[in-house]
Amino acid sequence: MHYFLRYRRLLVRKNLKLVFRNKSEAERRTIENKFYRWFSDMLVETIHGYRASDEEMRERVVFYGTEDLSRAAEQYGGAMLMLGHIGCWEWYADIAKRLPEDIHCHYIYRRLKSENADKAMLYIRQKRGGNCIEKKRLLREMAANRKNNNSSHIYCMLSDQKPSASDIDGKVPFFGLETPFITGTDTLARKFDYPVFFAELTMPSRGHYMCHFRLISESPKNTEPNYITQQYAHLLEQNILCAPHLWLWTHNRFKYNNIRS
Repeated sequence: MHYFLRYRRLLVRKNLKLVFRNKSEAERRTIENKFYRWFSDMLVETIHGYRASDEEMRERVVFYGTEDLSRAAEQYGGAMLMLGHIGCWEWYADIAKRLPEDIHCHYIYRRLKSENADKAMLYIRQKRGGNCIEKKRLLREMAANRKNNNSSHIYCMLSDQKPSASDIDGKVPFFGLETPFITGTDTLARKFDYPVFFAELTMPSRGHYMCHFRLISESPKNTEPNYITQQYAHLLEQNILCAPHLWLWTHNRFKYNNIRS
């Protein structure tokens, strides 16, 4: 991936230089090397998720704070969980099997250009017990789910993807840069007044992860627009700084940083 395929190596170096401006070239190269080693592991882990048993997944991914997440979903009828592309994010989907049976877990996604890749992604995530919702249908699905007073729902968002060119107004500080972020979670959380949590991930050993759910806001309707996005960006930055090589540096995350809103 690194030396032979050179997969997006120039983009990775560009992103690392942009974020770690005060680090030396040698320090950035060390992060780059560790990233590609982890990235290769992550691809294998994603494939392994096809056949991993529930018992193995419980050993490989440990969640902390599920009680708080469950309580919020049951009390308010729903909760929002903001994730990042840190660690093997496809394994986050196992949270659906760790929650009470009356709580429905939904994974919000962007349809992939490759039909085969899209089907594979949906299979992996839904195999763990959750339901995938394409982002264009999310508002309708949330409104329909809310009408059912006997159900509780958790909506999981990978919120560190770059926004579309037509939606770059939500700029917040991120590694000292005014960076556009997707603001959909912020908007929907305030609209439905669902508590918002952040999934903080660490990797204690190779192939094993720990995920802590951190409350961002229990009453989003009382927050200012973009507050939740700002808090998410701050928590994500702190999470990345703990283990920089575990974030997906191959994303062109800072593409629109130089475009004025």
